[in-house]
Parts: sequence; C-alpha cells; structure tokens
Amino acid sequence: MAEPRPCPMHVPNRRLPLNALRTFEAAARLLSFKDAADELCVSATTVSNQIRQLEKDWGCLLFVRHTRRVVLTDTGRSLAQVVSRAFDDIRAEVEAHVLTPRKTVTLAVGPIFGTRWLIPRLSRFRRLHPDIELVLQHGPRITSEADMPAQVAVDWGSGNWAGLEARRLFGITYSPVLSPALLAEHGPMERPEDLVRFPIIHQHDRSEWAAWLARAGAAGLRFSEETVIVDSNTVVQAARDGMGVALGIFPFIDDDVASGALIRPFDIDHLPERAFHLLTRAGAKPSTELRKTCDWLLAEASGG
Repeated sequence: MAEPRPCPMHVPNRRLPLNALRTFEAAARLLSFKDAADELCVSATTVSNQIRQLEKDWGCLLFVRHTRRVVLTDTGRSLAQVVSRAFDDIRAEVEAHVLTPRKTVTLAVGPIFGTRWLIPRLSRFRRLHPDIELVLQHGPRITSEADMPAQVAVDWGSGNWAGLEARRLFGITYSPVLSPALLAEHGPMERPEDLVRFPIIHQHDRSEWAAWLARAGAAGLRFSEETVIVDSNTVVQAARDGMGVALGIFPFIDDDVASGALIRPFDIDHLPERAFHLLTRAGAKPSTELRKTCDWLLAEASGG
C-alpha cells in the first residue's frame, strides 16, 4: 500500500495535539490499539479514532492495520522515536524536579478515633515522617481480611479478626457525662438512680448503659426518656448541646471534661473488654513506610 504524502511535522500557529500524541506513543510502543487502550483506561475505539484524526490532520499513514495487529509505517516509526524520547524526557524531569519522593500509606479509622485521637497527632507524624503521605479513609466495622479497606486500619473489637494481625492500641472507659445546662435544668445528680429524671442518649444500642448500671449497682434501672444515636461523634455533640446524658468515651472526651463543656457526675467507670486494635494483613511483609506508620501509631498509643 502506497503511503500518502509525507506528514507536515511543522504546522505554524497550531497547537500540538498532546493527548492524541500520548495515545499514539502508547499504541506505537505496544503495537496494539487494545493494549494501548487498557494502559490509558480508554476504549480501543477511542485510541483508533484519535490516531485516525492525527493521520487525517497530517495527511499521512502512521499504522498499517491488519486483522489482529498493527504495524508502524516508516513515518509512524520515525514519529514514534521522537515522541517516545519527548515523553521520557518530560517524565524524567517531573520525577527529578517536580514530584516529592513520598510513599503513600492508606489508613482506615472510625469517626471518633480519627477526629479525637488521630487528627490532633498528625502534625507530629508529618514532622517525623515527611517522606510518607498518610491517606485517611473511613473505616467500616471489620470482621475479616475481606473487609479490610486499606493497608492498615484501626478497629474496635476483642482482638480476633480472621486473616489479620491485630495489635492492641488502647482500651477505653465509659462514664456518664452531661452538659452543665442539662444538670441545672433537671436538678442534682448524686446517685445513679437520679438518672431516671434525665433524658438518656445511647450509642448504637443499650448494651453499654446496661453494663454501666450493673457496675454502679443499679441494674435494671428504667429510663424515662431515651434516644439512640449510631455515630459516636454525634453522641458527644448531642451531650454537649444538652440533649441528654451520654456514656462518655474516655480518653476521647478528656478535653471536654477538663474545659467544663461536659460534667462527669460519678466516679464510676465501666471498662469494656473490647479495645482499639491496629490491623494489618497477616503474613504480608510490610513496606518500610507501612512499618514506620504502624510503629508510630503504637508509640503514640503507649504514650511514647
């Protein structure tokens, strides 16, 4: 097949079609429109159309199409060499002088752990590990490796997750808290039985309040007004706003009590068996950046 006239490589006052040239470079390197489409995350039709448009604009043939393969023409081969060198030079310049050589670690955490424990500490992590980019994700409740949404996660449980290595970070303490305004509205709270005069906020279900009442010697106490809220941060905010008495999660609300935004009326604590754990996939050799991230979380949790 005779080729059309040579390509006019210099076209005054016309911008180079960089997107189409990137497509051409991939197709020329792989000698496949389909493989180029897979690499560029587009359809094979898109690749074919972009290359046809180049050939139309430049009045030359870049590929000879066969049934199951494509072959570069002499013009296409010459252009491919120039384009490939150009993209290699651009890539090398960006990697050497533009991109910061940082490694990424994905970390999934729940709302109250992320907001009240992790976020206040992130500046220390950045100072210690400026070469690691920590990408935070919302952490769902995890039951096994199949639920693992990130390279590392923090979840609440007893320490047994199928297919995952679990390292204990720290436990928490439950104790009732309420706003000063709510206490003033409903009168003094001197013993657990006084709770029946106050609206009560449950987080997720009523099990932790039942456990605290048993610990306080008031098992079976029936509340007169109750609200169930799933999100732990919303529970804290509702208590601060005077909506009811909630079981405060310590140490997450230490600052709220220290500042007087919440009052802790009883020196009676419920310590659940479950705790926060650091989860990674069992048997996998961790990268350097993943190991540093896990070591930092463990050190922060231990007060180191």
